[in-house]
Amino acid sequence: QVQLVESGGGLVQAGGSLRLSCAASGSIFSINTMAWYRQAPGDQRESVATISRGGGTSYSSSVKGRFTISRDNAKNTVYLQMNSLKPEDTAVYYCYADVRRAITEIWSVEVWGQGTLVTVSS
Repeated sequence: QVQLVESGGGLVQAGGSLRLSCAASGSIFSINTMAWYRQAPGDQRESVATISRGGGTSYSSSVKGRFTISRDNAKNTVYLQMNSLKPEDTAVYYCYADVRRAITEIWSVEVWGQGTLVTVSS
């Protein structure tokens, strides 16, 4: 079984910064794509940023230039540095990982974290 544990959420004023972390643990052979999603009240979950195992990144247009996703493959951890935060960034942020659990398994499984709340006050 694989678990993702997020940390780093909280309350911040507009214009401030936060750094989210997400550590994967359990039965892990390798992790392919890792990503951050978010869901605001009443809205659907949306992709914020993704990063491949090799470090290739992509961002939603709403956060590009303000957020930076990175990962440490040795620690099975993904980060999201959020700068110049806006009230519209308020949401529960979820970590995602596409995990290959064992060398004997050619498939991967999708794993989600429990979410961490980010609140940006105006």
